[in-house]
Amino acid sequence: MSTEDELARVVRDHAGRLAGALVSLLGDFSAAEDLVQDAVEIALRRWPVEGIPDRPDAWLFTVAKRRGLDVLRRRQNYRAKLAELQRQDDQPAPDDRLRLIFTCCHPALAREAQVALTLRVVCGLTTAQIAAALLASESAIAQRITRAKRKITDAGIPYRIPRDDELPERLTEVLTVIYLLFNEGYLSSTAERAHSRDLVDDAEWLTALLHGLLPNEPEVAGLLALIRLHRARTAARFTPAGELVLLEDQDRTLWDQTAIAEATALLTRTAHRHHAPGPYQLQAAIAACHSEAPTWAETDWRQILVLYDMLLTLQPSPVTCLHRSVALSFVDGPAVALAELDRLALDTYPLFHATRAQFLRDLGRDAEAHVADERAAELTANPAQLDLLRERLAR
Repeated sequence: MSTEDELARVVRDHAGRLAGALVSLLGDFSAAEDLVQDAVEIALRRWPVEGIPDRPDAWLFTVAKRRGLDVLRRRQNYRAKLAELQRQDDQPAPDDRLRLIFTCCHPALAREAQVALTLRVVCGLTTAQIAAALLASESAIAQRITRAKRKITDAGIPYRIPRDDELPERLTEVLTVIYLLFNEGYLSSTAERAHSRDLVDDAEWLTALLHGLLPNEPEVAGLLALIRLHRARTAARFTPAGELVLLEDQDRTLWDQTAIAEATALLTRTAHRHHAPGPYQLQAAIAACHSEAPTWAETDWRQILVLYDMLLTLQPSPVTCLHRSVALSFVDGPAVALAELDRLALDTYPLFHATRAQFLRDLGRDAEAHVADERAAELTANPAQLDLLRERLAR
């Protein structure tokens, strides 16, 4: 691995933790992010000459921390902060990212800005990845992030986990951010990699931390169950060569049945305590239906369709309608599903065209299916998805 590749990996995996720790010490959102970027620039100059350190994330934090001392020395209250900074070891506190997520999801910021800022600064996603996740342009995302950072600094928004009475107004956005982080890790929107185990691990870790903070919040438990159900199938999702394996073709003996049982039990306990399931609980229930089916042929599509209908009632979304159409095709046939799908305005979404191609093939309309697969291939950057689509086109 080249020095640049290793540095890119370290920044992607650890920038959020580094920024979170520095925000807690400096009390300045923009300054913390600048310090991380300064440390990265220093690494780009020194690592090719000195070699990659054994603990590259700790190296970056140490460099950023030392430069933070210079910032504090120029401030009126530097003595107290300096003592606090010097007591820190070479690793950020474990819950810094959770505090930073709550800071980014402050109600003073517009909802779109909250999500974009958190995904960029805390989770380390690129502007392109965020744009793909939010179905927006890169320029729009960049503007949201810039405005949000300025707002946090100008308004003096505190860096802390909110009081109990403040949590509900921020929880929805915090869960949205973690959910989008998980989605990006589960199936990447960029050409760099097909998926990222690290991002999925981060999403589960943050949700588990949040579940410990809010054990009686049903949607937190629902999101945790959802992530764990998907993770339980990880070993079967890709071939040793990195090729994507669709759910219907996966070797179910590779699924982690213990993890599936534990996640389903968490979901069941939550449902028994709270009788009005929210969107994450419903998505977890859909994942549980897939995970508990002994074979693809035994999937309970009618139950899945009912769950999608409930989900759409709570949270209307064209992407949810797209996923529902797959269940509908197994219940009422591909012609009905295709008619539903063609009502959606998702022309720039690759999965829309790939799903449409499958329905067209099922109806014997192979030429139209070929055109739809070509459109999906034009739109996707994920290497595993692209390989699968090219294989279909070659056939």
